[in-house]
Amino acid sequence: MFPTTVIQRIETFLSGKIGKSVQLLSTTPLGGGCINESAKISTSSGNYFVKYNTASKFPGMFGKEALGLQLLDAASEIRVPEVLHHDIAGEYSFLLLEYMSEGTRKPDFWHSFGRSLAALHRHTQPLFGLDHDNFMGSLPQSNRQHADWIRFFIEERLEPQVRIAREKGEISLLQVKQFERLYNRLGGIIPEEKPALLHGDLWNGNYMVDETGNACLIDPAVYYGHREIDIAMTRLFGGFPNEFYGNYHDAFPLEKGWENRIDLFNLYPLLIHVNLFGGGYASQVKNIIQRYS
Repeated sequence: MFPTTVIQRIETFLSGKIGKSVQLLSTTPLGGGCINESAKISTSSGNYFVKYNTASKFPGMFGKEALGLQLLDAASEIRVPEVLHHDIAGEYSFLLLEYMSEGTRKPDFWHSFGRSLAALHRHTQPLFGLDHDNFMGSLPQSNRQHADWIRFFIEERLEPQVRIAREKGEISLLQVKQFERLYNRLGGIIPEEKPALLHGDLWNGNYMVDETGNACLIDPAVYYGHREIDIAMTRLFGGFPNEFYGNYHDAFPLEKGWENRIDLFNLYPLLIHVNLFGGGYASQVKNIIQRYS
């Protein structure tokens, strides 16, 4: 059942925005998971997309997601849904976005997507990180800024998740020591790059095909980081076609050996999955860390 308090807050917001009374006509659940529920809502002023969750469980999550979407939108390289509003209504928090109908990939979809991501990654700033923290899945993501990528990757990405995994008993003390050895080797493995504007969680479930047949990015975990983070994530759960990588590389060539660093960069999202779900993800982390350490 769609929360009544959220409906009322959305009707009030849209009425003020449009300048006339707006009423909800229908809601169509679009599924959800362990974090959020989502729905298409039809109103007297059109259709919208809404995500909502229990505010006390994930405080500030939608505000941070809205900021991430707005940062990606400001780059004007790949479409994202327009952020309309986020708020708390009773026990729920919600995010109101434009509703986009899913289309069919145009013939040069992967060509365009690869080049657009390359263009996004050319957006830079002096420091790695961001001026605010956000979330990766339902876990807090620290974006404390660093001038050096290796320090950022260790201190803001790997170490916090390794600590949580150890406290939960998901990884052993031996694996913690292997991570510590890896930290000392990272400078010789990862090439230097300028900070790149990242989606931050770019697996194949976090883009959609819009009505024009182009890619639209959703559910970001935005920060400025090493661009191979995004590339590695695209390979984590199934991967994108070779055409995508070829066109990305043509537009913004990756440093030699990038394919050999995919598993290394994916230690971060895999550790996130270990700490959220446990199970086989811990085995994947164990296998990767043994190879690199």
